[in-house]
Amino acid sequence: MSTEMNSRYVVVPRTLCFVFFEDDVLLIKRSPLRRLFPNKINGLGGHVERDEDVYGAAAREIKEEAGITVTDLWLAGVVNVDGALGQADPLANRGYPGVMLFVFTAQTNGHDVQASDEGELLWVSLMDVVDLDWVDGDPGLLHQAIKARQTGRLFFSYKGF
Repeated sequence: MSTEMNSRYVVVPRTLCFVFFEDDVLLIKRSPLRRLFPNKINGLGGHVERDEDVYGAAAREIKEEAGITVTDLWLAGVVNVDGALGQADPLANRGYPGVMLFVFTAQTNGHDVQASDEGELLWVSLMDVVDLDWVDGDPGLLHQAIKARQTGRLFFSYKGF
């Protein structure tokens, strides 16, 4: 196999959505029963199903996880997450799929949400997001999404090992 082919890998499309009402953002503290990132804070989101596009997947995940319909759903950026990230020997584990994460922002008309088994829904002031126990250790993607929305310029990034 050529070196070029060895540097390619498969990705799983996923969405991450930050929903806002005034100066608050809707976040989820993942269930302690979740295999990945139990008890960690993140935006809403999940897998893109085979029969949908990323925009439809984002709207569906928000509805499933919080019971709300949003307005002004907007793609803020795309993050390519290497599938070997976190593996003991990343170079020997090229078979792991990566994740292509589509980050969205949206607005809603109030704080009313419906709980789901995904985790605990939290409305958090933007002033208080730094103090939370985030999936990635900090609210970096939230800040990138806010900046992208303010400037109208999408962000693109890569998270590798």
